[in-house]
Amino acid sequence: MAAASCAALVAVLLVSSCTEGSAVKGTAGAGGVGDPLFPTLGNGGYDVRHYGLDLAYDVAKKRLDATARISAKATRDLSSFRLDLQGLRVTSVRVDGAAAGFSRKGHKLTVRPAEGLRKGRAFRTTVAYGGVPQEMTDADGASEGWVKTADGAFVSGEPAGSMTWFPGNNHPSDKAAYDIRITVPRGYTAVAGGELRSSVTSGGRTTFAWHSGEPMATYLATATIGRFDVHQSRMADGLPLYVAVDPKEAAGSRKALDRLPEVLAWSRKLFGPYPFSSAGAVVDHAPERIDWYALETQTKPVYAGAPDISTVVHETAHQWFGNSVTPRTWKDTWLNEGFAQYAEWLWEAHEGGRTPQERFDALYALEDDDEDEADGVTYEDVWEFPPGDPGSAENVTGTPVYDRGAMVLQQLRNAVGERVFFRILKEWPAAHRHGNANSEEFIDFCQERTDVDLTELFDDWLYGEGRPDWEY
Repeated sequence: MAAASCAALVAVLLVSSCTEGSAVKGTAGAGGVGDPLFPTLGNGGYDVRHYGLDLAYDVAKKRLDATARISAKATRDLSSFRLDLQGLRVTSVRVDGAAAGFSRKGHKLTVRPAEGLRKGRAFRTTVAYGGVPQEMTDADGASEGWVKTADGAFVSGEPAGSMTWFPGNNHPSDKAAYDIRITVPRGYTAVAGGELRSSVTSGGRTTFAWHSGEPMATYLATATIGRFDVHQSRMADGLPLYVAVDPKEAAGSRKALDRLPEVLAWSRKLFGPYPFSSAGAVVDHAPERIDWYALETQTKPVYAGAPDISTVVHETAHQWFGNSVTPRTWKDTWLNEGFAQYAEWLWEAHEGGRTPQERFDALYALEDDDEDEADGVTYEDVWEFPPGDPGSAENVTGTPVYDRGAMVLQQLRNAVGERVFFRILKEWPAAHRHGNANSEEFIDFCQERTDVDLTELFDDWLYGEGRPDWEY
């Protein structure tokens, strides 16, 4: 072979080598998924498959030291991508074992891999970080995030609080499996979603390893730490139950939590098979500044104080509506809260109290200066905005999302009849099990199951301004 030909071959090999590695012509992943209420939450360009979180919490110093291993798949060619993380100091980032560049701006952590990521490539990002995690304030003024208590901390993740304690794709449209290891001082308990795989004590510290195999949205993850009385049991069919209660709340919680197996069995009859591998509850003694009561963290709702039975019913219903079938955007939150509120109405009737129609009638009859005795809400509260179009972030968990959302379901029941309505209650979570859905999909789902034209019903009750002037 001539010398010139050899030189040309070397040049070709060099170019080929470069194009297979760092020369991937990718673009920066978007810093948001276009949520209509929270446009900066979540990120584009990848889909998370698994979070491996290794957390060590010093209760006395209130310091968290952690490593997050995030397994994802690129959905486009990427030169960089973003993760949501608020506060805390990042010390290193690696992608598939290679050191990656990174920078911070607001709650966005931008990662620049040593080589670009081609569309379809599976990759793992490892983030080492630490510091004193902070609470954050919702758009509606409520506290969320990593909430410190007298003996530890609990997590409130809805809608954005998960990014105060781990980096991720912080939007309900990207669900993943989780393995969470939490190391705490001996004598403390650390609770997360899913099943407890092990608890090992060594050198004055205990590590709790939790596994959540079913997909979970970031806002439904928890890492609650404190001194708890723990009770483990099983349902008659073998479903494991794990209940952790702060001793200060034990007496007030006992009556409601003793009925958790009964509530689960009743819910199964209405909503179909339970969608997860375990169930339970966490009751913490929250600081007085906390102005919310409960969050439907996956498999183990977190209660910021002793719950009553209606609240247990509500949070249990969320395991189907919100946790298994999760809203595609935060605009669709009524699909969580309207169903959970309606479950409360059904339970009241089951217990011999008012029927859902009587609950509906009481709310519909409210006038300007009235207040509903049961719900403590006013006419203005109920009709402030349509549940299917909250309009702004501060309304994401407003009263219409709950009460008027439940009223939509009662009107649907009246329109399609008992048999079709209760079919919908089972078939809707089954059709979207462990997935995401929006209001338009729900409307189409209902319409496919009846000859009754539901257009006007949803136009007026789900999207209409003010109190509709007609009822079924």
